[in-house]
Amino acid sequence: MRPTGLPLIRRRCLRCTSARYRAHGKFRVNANHKLLDVWLLALCVGCGETVKLTVLERIHVRAIDPPTLTRFHDNDVALAATLLQDPGLLRRNGVTLDWDGAWTLQTTPAGLPEADVIDTSVRFAQRIPIRLTRLLSVGLDVSRSAVHRLIADGSLSSKHRLTGKSSSDFSFTLRRPGGKGGCEGAA
Repeated sequence: MRPTGLPLIRRRCLRCTSARYRAHGKFRVNANHKLLDVWLLALCVGCGETVKLTVLERIHVRAIDPPTLTRFHDNDVALAATLLQDPGLLRRNGVTLDWDGAWTLQTTPAGLPEADVIDTSVRFAQRIPIRLTRLLSVGLDVSRSAVHRLIADGSLSSKHRLTGKSSSDFSFTLRRPGGKGGCEGAA
């Protein structure tokens, strides 16, 4: 699993009824003598209002390494993605992330093999918290309720808990009822 873009930021807009902001990797750097403030800018998806998420506050200019300062000035999207992964930044600004539509699942070109028992590993290219039942439903091409049924009847098992959210690598075993073909009993 890998990201396809920056996640949406959940925060109530003061101007409209929206609760989502989109970050585009733009930063604002403000200097007050030798002290710097750095904010990550995000736009409300409803009205376009800008919100500033505090990245650095009243930091002496020499305390920031020059390559990072250059990345702030160049509006580096990769740096914005890294900063959005920081729980401290999210907590400090009172926001959470919405990863819907910001990730994709890469599968092997051949798809699932035609075996009765399939052992598969899932690797996260970036720490994206996601409900594992949703991830499995995309990977197995079945509904989430079908994934829940597979877990309940023991056809889908793992040492890792398959319910709830996770962002760590895991492996699972799929036992197909009746052998060959797709997940006939799952869909």
